[in-house]
Amino acid sequence: MTSADTTPAAPAARTLDDVPGWFFKADQELFDWFLTRQTQSGRTGDLMELGAYLGRSAILLGSHLQDGETFTVCDLFDSDAPDDDNSAEMAMSYRKTLTRQAFEDNYLAFHDRLPTVIQAPTSVLADGRIPDGSCRFIHIDASHLYEHVAGDIQVARAALAKDGLVALDDYRAEHTPGVSAAVWEAVFAHGLRPILLTPEKFYGTWGDPEEAQREVLGRDWAAEGFRMDEDTIAGARVYRLAHDEQPAPPAPRPAPPRRSASRRLALDVLPPFATRAARRALRAARARRTG
Repeated sequence: MTSADTTPAAPAARTLDDVPGWFFKADQELFDWFLTRQTQSGRTGDLMELGAYLGRSAILLGSHLQDGETFTVCDLFDSDAPDDDNSAEMAMSYRKTLTRQAFEDNYLAFHDRLPTVIQAPTSVLADGRIPDGSCRFIHIDASHLYEHVAGDIQVARAALAKDGLVALDDYRAEHTPGVSAAVWEAVFAHGLRPILLTPEKFYGTWGDPEEAQREVLGRDWAAEGFRMDEDTIAGARVYRLAHDEQPAPPAPRPAPPRRSASRRLALDVLPPFATRAARRALRAARARRTG
């Protein structure tokens, strides 16, 4: 029931695709694969997401939460940004749609209770509230500004357990050079070791990347429409995974123009020399019309 001054509530999300966001198929599959393998191998540890938008990736992370584990989400949501650059970034991309209420509504459409939500700049996590070595998987998708991302990476470094995994969003997008700078600085100066890359996310660890790579290679990705490539960065092996969309069927070729019945009959019954002359005359006439 609605009135002139009320707006009907949006229908509850039923699938991840119903939740707005930029969390695509390759990364959905990798999150699920890595987290499932951790559980199957008996690994435990908390989960954390820095930057949640409207909950698309958080919903999937929350589905892998085990008994005794904590899932922490940190985002500004509809709070004011801590500095002018961050405020401008939010105004450009998120301010009109991102609210804590929208995030919580989406999350509760899939789960019985919310994660631990910290509505604040991700920099507050550097105060030690996340115990060192407590996390097995962290997703970083907050600010795109270099200084902020570099700080988020150091928070993740301290919070991750041995061989814990970090996924960093927008490490190669043309509009996020600050993320690229912070990610590759972490690789070449702070010991972050790449495991696998997708078009949107960088997956790495401060532990042994080869173990995680073996887990990835334990699945036949090609049979599911994915492309897996191997590369080398500064002597270290790294894989690249992308989802190959089905190519669109080729457009049908246009049918050749049909000759009139009288023209077809004339070309059929004339002797060969006359037919050739008639065809030359037709070509000349067409050339004159299009010339």
